[in-house]
Amino acid sequence: MSRLKILNIWVDPLSREEAIARVSGYLKNGKRPHAIFASNPEKNFSVPADPDLYKVYKEADILLPDGVGVVYAARLLHNRTFSRIPGSEFIFNVCQLAAKEGYGVFVYGAREDVNAGAVKSLRKRFQGLRIVGRANGYENHLDALERINASKAEILFIALGSPKQEKWFSDFRSELKYVKVVQGIGGTLDTITGAVKRAPHFWCRHNLEWLYRLITDPRRISRQKVLPIFAGLVLLEKSKQILGLKRA
Repeated sequence: MSRLKILNIWVDPLSREEAIARVSGYLKNGKRPHAIFASNPEKNFSVPADPDLYKVYKEADILLPDGVGVVYAARLLHNRTFSRIPGSEFIFNVCQLAAKEGYGVFVYGAREDVNAGAVKSLRKRFQGLRIVGRANGYENHLDALERINASKAEILFIALGSPKQEKWFSDFRSELKYVKVVQGIGGTLDTITGAVKRAPHFWCRHNLEWLYRLITDPRRISRQKVLPIFAGLVLLEKSKQILGLKRA
């Protein structure tokens, strides 16, 4: 399925089932680390501003439709309809696959207490899940790499936040000896432990998780102020399409 360009970023128009099928294929047949990152409106501004980050995103194997903004933009600009797949939920799909097939998982990032708590929660939630190692986000990068390789994990979750987690992957992907799937999960470990509350089901079901987060944590306004700008740029791009001004 062809990757879509949404202004300055890309998104893979996958269903959740198609995305996990890709992951399964990487784990069975992969010869290198395959990267999974989130695509959302904020990335439209941060990714192009950083050449290294831009390269990592362009070469990523899966760019999840993490933000509702890119889902609506794809519908408007490309007439493609698919559902949002939050990275904070997709980790559970990957863990379910790992538990079923016996793949080893390494969890890297966040504070020590959050990391340990998230590992405990994941083990409890997914019977048989083999979490073969973990390291908090304050550990030396090279030490973390050594521990990841020593664990022989096939799946690596990196919770360093963006763009740190993407740049870590860019710097060390060639040195990952056994890892076949890497997912950047940002602050997901905080939501797994309950340190940060996820939006209630009603808000998520109506694609209003972003609003819930803003209401409960007004400090996010500095990040979310780009959302109306993104919407305006999408509408401008659509108007160019209608008027036949879009470049070939």
